[in-house]
Amino acid sequence: MNPTQEIIEGFEDVKPMVFAGIYPVDTDEYEELRSSMEKLQLNDASLVFVPESSAALGFGFRCGFLGMLHLEIIQERLEREFDMTVITTVPNVSYHAYTNKNPDTMILVNNPTDQPEPSTLNRVEEPFIKASIITKADFVGPVMSLCIEKRGEITNQTYLTTERVELTFDMPLSEIVFDFYDRLKTVSKGYASFDYHPIGFKASKLVRVDIFLNGQPVDALSALLHD
Repeated sequence: MNPTQEIIEGFEDVKPMVFAGIYPVDTDEYEELRSSMEKLQLNDASLVFVPESSAALGFGFRCGFLGMLHLEIIQERLEREFDMTVITTVPNVSYHAYTNKNPDTMILVNNPTDQPEPSTLNRVEEPFIKASIITKADFVGPVMSLCIEKRGEITNQTYLTTERVELTFDMPLSEIVFDFYDRLKTVSKGYASFDYHPIGFKASKLVRVDIFLNGQPVDALSALLHD
């Protein structure tokens, strides 16, 4: 063995793109869930989680995923490999918030409840992606309508062949974490492929929506939505 003394440059930690809370159905299974998550992390370094608590759901974990598919895979593995029945909160992305007091200091908002009070808020920035969609020419109209509905801005349109078109959009990441892929497949009758990569953060008009039950806010149901 002759280990190197210098770290090879160019490697970075995986950055989660989608966040959601995972809680055990039975609060007594919290430690069992922690053990299961740690075992999953041994062969999936892209899984990131930290403990968190909710007034409504008790103790659980705030988890970071590469995307919606990654979230679904982790949830499925917890159920199949570890026999864990869990509650997953509404997925969301991380935002950058800035206050009037410190407009140059970024506050990372992974959970809607982390957002500063509106009266102190200077601005909120949300992550944007460059989305690439390849589809048949017959479905260009419906695909463009869907992306524009999701606050996308078209940046390029290229005919790869007479039948295949590549559309490129700049879109908020938050707009694709719910039903975008399913709707894309529907409007294209299954003939569209979708790929994306992050391009940074842009200022957006966002508001926090809180859900109240019996007059009490349920933090697990809070969400940041575009105004």
